[in-house]
Amino acid sequence: MGIPKLVIGNKNYSSWSLRAWLILAKLDIKFEEIQIPLFSEGYQEKLFRYSPTGKVPVYIEDELTIWDSLAIAEYLAERYPTLLPSDFKQRALARSVSAEMHSSFFSLRSKMPMNCRAKDRHVESTEELTNDIQRIQAIWTTCRNQNRKAGSWLFGDFTIVDAMFAPVVFRFNTYGVECDSIATEYMKTVLNDSDIKRWYEASKNEPEIIEQVEVGLN
Repeated sequence: MGIPKLVIGNKNYSSWSLRAWLILAKLDIKFEEIQIPLFSEGYQEKLFRYSPTGKVPVYIEDELTIWDSLAIAEYLAERYPTLLPSDFKQRALARSVSAEMHSSFFSLRSKMPMNCRAKDRHVESTEELTNDIQRIQAIWTTCRNQNRKAGSWLFGDFTIVDAMFAPVVFRFNTYGVECDSIATEYMKTVLNDSDIKRWYEASKNEPEIIEQVEVGLN
């Protein structure tokens, strides 16, 4: 088997790319990283060379191509079972909250786009945004309360759930979201992680600026 490839966008902005990249990093899998800056000249045509959707991330393993972050996560979890909890009830919870993150929180996504290197950004709050933030903290609280003794990630050890919510941690950090003590503790776990720090440092060195997602400036 050849070295797998992962096609990603900008590390500063692409939340979906972070999810797949973080899982591979945690598995300590050697892979070729192919970065295509989003909204750069001809970026869509370049992406269509790898994916039928023209979106990131894309995971390529020999003749196999997977072009959705949750699909990539589930595929890798089948091959590396430690990416999901061993208890079947906890696995069901992990899959539920991962799918919820994948398909929900539209206000958070639109109002607070991921911008890793930005700090002290502030956006106008709405009822929908507040509801998203509260629901995410409720998910984190539920998972941490059930698995606190097993480790510092949502399900004790790192799982695909942490990959799904890592971009939210960056969002909360960028826009100064005030969190409860459990959410704050979890955010520290994520932000202090060595792989997350590698991603963050790389994001600071990217020259591209996508103006439409540079929101919350004073």
